[in-house]
Amino acid sequence: MTEPQVWTLIGVFATGLFGMMTLMSTMFVRIIRTEIQGVHRRLDRLDADVNALMRHTFGIQRD
Repeated sequence: MTEPQVWTLIGVFATGLFGMMTLMSTMFVRIIRTEIQGVHRRLDRLDADVNALMRHTFGIQRD
C-alpha cells in the first residue's frame, strides 16, 4: 500500500468510528429521555391517586 492509500483508510475508519459514536449517543439520549418521561407519567398518576385518596378520606383538595 502506498502512503496516500494508508491515509485514506485512516480517514475512512475515523469517519466510520465518529459516525457510529454519533449514532449510539443519539440513540442513548432518546432512550434516557423516554425513560424519564415514563417516570414522570407514573409520578403524575401517583399524584392523582393521592389526591383522590385525600379527597375521599378527608375531603381535602391538594394543589
